[in-house]
Amino acid sequence: MSRRWRRRSSGGTPVSIDTVERAESTPDELQPYAELGLKEDEYLRIRQILGRRPTQSELAMYSIMWSEHCSYKSSKIHLKQFGEKAPHSDRMLAGIGENAGVIAINERLAVTFKVESHNHPSFVEPHQGAATGVGGIVRDILAMGARPVAVMDPLRFGAADHPDTKRVLPGVVGGIGGYGNCLGLPNIGGEVVFDPSYQGNPLVNALCVGVLPTDRLQNKAATGPGNIVVLMGAKTGRDGIGGVSVLASATFDEGSERRRPSVQVGDPFTEKLLIESCLELYEAGLIVGVQDLGGAGLTCALTETAAAAGTGMDIQLDKVPLREPSMESHEVLASESQERMLFIVEPSNLDAVLGVATLWGVIATPIGVVTDTGRVHITWRGETVVDVPPGSLADDGPVYARPLREPADLILLQADRAETLPRPTDLRETLLRMVASPNLCDKAWVTEQYDRYVLGNTILAQPEDSGIIRIDEETGLGIALSVDGNSRYTRLDPYEGAKLALAEAYRNVAVTGATPVAVTDCLNFGSPEDPAVMWQFAEAVRGLADGCQELGIPVTGGNVSFYNQTGAVAIHPTPIVGVLGVLDDVAQRIPMGFAHDNDVVFMLGDTTAELSGSEWAWVVHGHLGGRPPHVDFAREQAIAGLMARAAELQLVHSAHDLSDGGLAQALVESALRKDVGVTVALPEGADPFVSLFSESAGRVLVSVSRGHRQAFEALAAEFEVPITALGITGGDRLAVKDQFEVPLDELREAWSGTLPKIFGT
Repeated sequence: MSRRWRRRSSGGTPVSIDTVERAESTPDELQPYAELGLKEDEYLRIRQILGRRPTQSELAMYSIMWSEHCSYKSSKIHLKQFGEKAPHSDRMLAGIGENAGVIAINERLAVTFKVESHNHPSFVEPHQGAATGVGGIVRDILAMGARPVAVMDPLRFGAADHPDTKRVLPGVVGGIGGYGNCLGLPNIGGEVVFDPSYQGNPLVNALCVGVLPTDRLQNKAATGPGNIVVLMGAKTGRDGIGGVSVLASATFDEGSERRRPSVQVGDPFTEKLLIESCLELYEAGLIVGVQDLGGAGLTCALTETAAAAGTGMDIQLDKVPLREPSMESHEVLASESQERMLFIVEPSNLDAVLGVATLWGVIATPIGVVTDTGRVHITWRGETVVDVPPGSLADDGPVYARPLREPADLILLQADRAETLPRPTDLRETLLRMVASPNLCDKAWVTEQYDRYVLGNTILAQPEDSGIIRIDEETGLGIALSVDGNSRYTRLDPYEGAKLALAEAYRNVAVTGATPVAVTDCLNFGSPEDPAVMWQFAEAVRGLADGCQELGIPVTGGNVSFYNQTGAVAIHPTPIVGVLGVLDDVAQRIPMGFAHDNDVVFMLGDTTAELSGSEWAWVVHGHLGGRPPHVDFAREQAIAGLMARAAELQLVHSAHDLSDGGLAQALVESALRKDVGVTVALPEGADPFVSLFSESAGRVLVSVSRGHRQAFEALAAEFEVPITALGITGGDRLAVKDQFEVPLDELREAWSGTLPKIFGT
């Protein structure tokens, strides 16, 4: 990509630097704005803002900052609902627009968390694409003043047995594990989902959570004219040039996998040193402002920090440490080389900042000063190559009200209900087939490549419903996190599908006994230039905003990832929702697996015949049609209140939400977790097939000691949550009275063998 930006003479040698002075004297010179993803009207607007044509470096900066990935130009008008409908929260210290949302956990401690995408780079170069996705989200958390304490990764791939999935998945998993393990961060949860719609466009979303004292919250504003601009971390190279504007802001085609130079290259050991040096600077109060360098590199960091403060900057770009001395100014500004941070430092603290960097073996270089001009002025080899108002890049990019149109096939799709499909006659065979399917099988092949317990504060991790981290060893205070999404539901009804993703993540946190308090999201969709995709996006955002309003928890931030398609074929709309919960004492957490014999097994909630979009319909019939299950947020809140109280009273031995695969899958996973069998009797008069495989929302499987049975039933009545006694734990098999029984050994063989058979041992 860099070659397109480099003007050369006919002899092949570089021509003179494209300075601001030269741009003013050559107004009609042709510029490759279309190659950089800019529309003609956008290019004309840039000329209007500057009062001249942009220089080569300025054109690169605008093309990146006005890209879909950076400017959110197609999504802004919809995302404002998260603010307009946001319920009041006394806990929120920082929200949408910041590097990550920050939630106060008590008077002393706060938690910051966010989820972002690294989809296209992970298809092009799976290992580095996924690794730098982890590194990037970690630096977002670091930029808020927090110590990163855990990561999670919701992943989506094409069909499990497709040859390209065998190329992409091992690389992605290796990249996530390699980077996170080297940083010493536990990977406490996530998802691994297979669906043909992701063939050629996998989704690699990364979440990080960090902890900070409430009085150490950092901001990105470059305040204080005369303050020094310091670049800290790795040297800048050509890796990642165009990573945001090209890979994440355009539709994939057959040649996309050849764009390896656009993928960043990660170095987790440098990032670890960067983390420790940043935390020492924060603790000493040596920093005025901070911004991580991720997508759009220096371009983003310089313009966003100046725009946030309403100030300007004078930057000497020659001072940026380079890995490749032949780089040109636009390449330095566009590079997305990893492991870099930008600091705003008072002159009196500069020596101390540089001393901390030296102590940790990290490069730190003053590259300029903050000014009161309201413009970012950048020189290269003594010549001015950039002179722009920073707000025009960071805040005032294009905003589009894209056309919306319901997909033409939606009416027919919704009419094709799975409830009318042929029912199985052999429920035992169906159960074994389901638990061995790629989406429901054991994911240990993936998760065992991640360190889940490093740092010693992991209380629950994969395959539990939520990851739980202890954040205060004295009091036992902890946080629970879950990330969830169901693209089949969202394809059938994006409004209800987004609400279902929220409900599942909320419920997964609640079943551990934690109280859900905040939301982050990563919205993965096809091209915004497709009216059907934009309709799906608008409906999903509306559903998520309405759901958060009903639950009374705010969206603190997130990410939009468009252009997830190959050619004209978009992925299923995939909103990924992360929910954060608070647990006053992690000793009271509720795990998912049956742990004792002779416990009473209950199901909370109601089951109806809701099979459309289900795993059963897809695995057995390859069917997608109908309408997704109904969502009742009042019921979800009641279950959350019940489970929090039950955890406090220590009434429950285990709890597991019912979602993909229904009751059958929940029974299998609960029994196999600690090799404790169960015998259940389905409700009298109920259809056994519906009872086992329906995916009705708002349901939880719990096990309670016989001595606590009456107390738990009374608590359920108090919270007005329907409760059904199903059976008793114990033995070495899963038995459904009058239907079938399966030894746990046979279940485990079916459940655990799938991924090793496909991807090797």
